[in-house]
Amino acid sequence: MNLLNLGAAHLATLIASGRATAVDAVAQHIAQINKVNPQLNAMVWDCFDAARAAATAADAKQQRGEPLGPLHGVPFTVKECLDLPGTPSTFGLESRKGHRATQTETHVARLVEAGAIPMCKTNVSQFLLYYEADNPLYGPTKNPHNALRTPGGSSGGEGALIAAGASPLGIGTDIGGSVRIPAAFCGITSLKPTTGRCNDMGLYWGPRGQRAIASQVGILGPRTADVALGTQVINGPSWVGTAEQVLGDYQQVDVRQLRVAVYTHDGTFEASPTAQRAVHEAATFLRAAGAQVTEWQVPEAPLALQLYYGILGADKLEIMRERMGAGRKAPQIAELMLLTALPPFAIRLLRNIMGWVGQPTLATTLGAFGPNRVGHYWKLVEAQIDYLARFKAALDTDAGGPFDVILCPPCALPAYTHGASKDLLTAGAYGPLYNLLGYPAGVVPVTRVRGGEQASRPATRDIVQKLARQVDADSAGLPMGVQVVARPWKEDHALAVMQAIESEVRKTQDFAPQGMG
Repeated sequence: MNLLNLGAAHLATLIASGRATAVDAVAQHIAQINKVNPQLNAMVWDCFDAARAAATAADAKQQRGEPLGPLHGVPFTVKECLDLPGTPSTFGLESRKGHRATQTETHVARLVEAGAIPMCKTNVSQFLLYYEADNPLYGPTKNPHNALRTPGGSSGGEGALIAAGASPLGIGTDIGGSVRIPAAFCGITSLKPTTGRCNDMGLYWGPRGQRAIASQVGILGPRTADVALGTQVINGPSWVGTAEQVLGDYQQVDVRQLRVAVYTHDGTFEASPTAQRAVHEAATFLRAAGAQVTEWQVPEAPLALQLYYGILGADKLEIMRERMGAGRKAPQIAELMLLTALPPFAIRLLRNIMGWVGQPTLATTLGAFGPNRVGHYWKLVEAQIDYLARFKAALDTDAGGPFDVILCPPCALPAYTHGASKDLLTAGAYGPLYNLLGYPAGVVPVTRVRGGEQASRPATRDIVQKLARQVDADSAGLPMGVQVVARPWKEDHALAVMQAIESEVRKTQDFAPQGMG
């Protein structure tokens, strides 16, 4: 039986029923990894021998009639930054090339305890900070739909292997879109949980003590059911929190009772035609399913993006400079470190110059880097708290509300060309906004770029917008997803809407990349 491209949920059912074995599941996925990885460079460390041994033990356990976990015998892949004993967690830093973990990261351990079997670790961006999986230690990962494109980042290796049918489940982290962007760029599904549900306590992406915008561990998979099952497992068997914070069952959510706010332009970066069409098509599916869908204007997104950059860069990357060591810097990191090292007066001057010479996008980005002072950081966090209150009030009181779910693009563009993340950064507030807010957010694929949608941006001197034009060019055939956002602790609402959209999309769309089956 061909066990590829089934997803973790279906595969777990087959194994539990005895219609498939863990040995076969692991063997077939390892074979697919070996087949596609020479072209993708998505896997950076294999655990194949351990996976085969674990699969044999899993089948023996089942034959003895012992209790099985919800992911018994299901292989999965692990983002390189998440600790797994005997494997490196380098974050793309040459200074950590010799690192070998001695413990298992909490959420990875929960997957293993549920019976899942880790096969390998996958590529990331350096410091997990940009929308590519490329770093001086491992090199670039390629998108399985188009080798000239990145699979996104920072969990890009996960996205590439899942999209290529080589993994039925992946685990990553997200502080600005890092599980959602690979899903969007690769045509798969993912979910970033509510801030505080699955805290990522990895040390080397940045200052762990910075908790205003906290990285979360999230799940990637071929389908919503896979992501829902993986999220349930990493949430833990005995969640300690209020009744409101318990992870609900998305299959019990009635989409007809949900109110959905929809937007295609966040006011920071105009989305490509395909990104806008994907949102409109998904909205149509939800209306047909009985949901109340209303066009909405996201409040103050430009301010939110400034707060996001300002908070994460408040130390002017001092901690990252300490942890970089003497190794090579990725171009994206080198540029950020150069800019943030400038004194405040120089940044103000450079910002003015950028505005004068027709570079408004760069000028706006520079405005986020302020003085390296504790008081400045505290003021940014106070502004964040105030913004959260205004955002919630808009959801509660705007026409068509109170809204349960938000539907919008995950990114303004399809999969970037290699290297484009150096100047494009996040391409708007679409992803980072929901890290600033701490809301759960997922991505589900909807469509592909059409030939007539590749050249819509006007000519301009703005180098960021020119780069966006280049990304849009020759993008026909690339997958495009939508982002589904829910209120805090309401992951079940997001997953229910994702499932409703997916059910319609799967009737006509196939996101398997050609030549990777």
